[in-house]
Amino acid sequence: MSSDTHLAPATGAVGVVADPQGAVTGLVATSPAPTKRLSPGEVLTITVLVFSAFVAFLSEMVLGVALPQIMDDLNITATTGQWLTTGYALTLAVIIPTTGYIMQRFQLRTIFIVSVGLFTLGTLIAAVAPGFELLLVGRIVQALGTAVLVPLLMTTSIGLVAPSRRGQMMALVTAVSAVAPAVGPAFSGIVMSQLSWRWLFIIILPLSLLGLIIGAIKMPNLTGPRRIGFDTLSLALSAIGFGALVYGLASAGESDSGRLSPAFWIAVPVGAVGIAAFVWRQLRLQRRDAAVLDMRIFAHASFARPVIVFAFLVMGAFTLPTLLPLILQESLGLGSLETGLLMVPGGVTIGLVSVLVGRYYDRIGARGLAIPGVVVVGAGWWFMTTFTEDTSMWVVLAAYVLICAGQAFAWVAVFTMSLGSLPSALVSHGSAALNTIQQLGGAAGLAVLIAVLSSIAGGTDAASIANGARAAFTVGAVIAGIALIAALFLPRHARNAEAD
Repeated sequence: MSSDTHLAPATGAVGVVADPQGAVTGLVATSPAPTKRLSPGEVLTITVLVFSAFVAFLSEMVLGVALPQIMDDLNITATTGQWLTTGYALTLAVIIPTTGYIMQRFQLRTIFIVSVGLFTLGTLIAAVAPGFELLLVGRIVQALGTAVLVPLLMTTSIGLVAPSRRGQMMALVTAVSAVAPAVGPAFSGIVMSQLSWRWLFIIILPLSLLGLIIGAIKMPNLTGPRRIGFDTLSLALSAIGFGALVYGLASAGESDSGRLSPAFWIAVPVGAVGIAAFVWRQLRLQRRDAAVLDMRIFAHASFARPVIVFAFLVMGAFTLPTLLPLILQESLGLGSLETGLLMVPGGVTIGLVSVLVGRYYDRIGARGLAIPGVVVVGAGWWFMTTFTEDTSMWVVLAAYVLICAGQAFAWVAVFTMSLGSLPSALVSHGSAALNTIQQLGGAAGLAVLIAVLSSIAGGTDAASIANGARAAFTVGAVIAGIALIAALFLPRHARNAEAD
């Protein structure tokens, strides 16, 4: 890329990358990279971002256990109540593709205050909502904040640390994104056993406020804005394409009969056409460096190849936490609280293994970590095809923990290689693309595996549910096999993008 890099003295300080007009586009670790240590301000920035992202992830996952009580309290049907999670996912799907633009156009502190402020406002609205309509508004406002916060954490973390420490940093990001969703159902189950569903938001509200206040006062502006216009047509195409596709996939995943609803057959083609139009629009805009989501990220093989692995991994990773509670409750007869608690070890495993793997990324390389990780994931899915209604819950837990460990190996490698291989000006776009694929892959995986389970089960008794689950687990193992084939084509190390 034709850009001037302003470097600090050779002490390993952080510099900024500017375009020829002087607009700051990102952070780079300056030489000597291996000895660079984060300043107190940078440590605080990452700490506040990690804490706020953890709170946002936690809030995203708490309504599954609470939904039955919300339905009774607000006198709504299951179809209506499901919009509290579907609406959240739709909002993320629409906004996340635009976050690459947002992170280049506005200052770090401004983005943080607006995103966490929106999340806090949404939490407050949900806590006091007198009815379903306002509760749904609160969830959507929460999602508006979360959509920007997670890519912001990824982009800032990659930009602040030296290339030699990116594996450790992405291990931290991976741990946060895994532990919070695993803790969420347990937290929800404990709260719901003693209090009403409103306390899920009341407890989260002061945590969100704490992160907002500390960030607003102490977070430094480590980057500056880049003056580029926003293309409203891209936003419209994003809303139509990604929103329709996620909605269509979600409607398939929510089917109880195993038959695809008319909404699926209408929304999925509309979404596919919308995404194609969105990509075409970005290809035209990037000629004058004005793309909302720059497609040049996919020209880097060390980004594109890990993304393929990630797309198939996420299909299983975001479906298993939905499938397992169904098996544990409907087939093995566990309660919601016990089910939530049994999901916690998986998240803890990902957190611990991620930290360990992050230390060895530069020594072993992405390929050396991803291939064993995907093999373990596939073996875990295949082992679960032997489950019956008489399988011990401890055997189920062991298989789940095994899969989580494999995911940690693969995810740290995929995230570190993909984002670390991009020039700093494209990192925010790469983060946006990864998070978009995460939403689409998760929705697609859930739709496919739940549809398989529903169509094969043929009933609601324990044996039927176990039979349908075995079929779904078989499909999960096949998806993991595809991810393994893709992982075989990963290079061991990505070339340092800052050399470009």
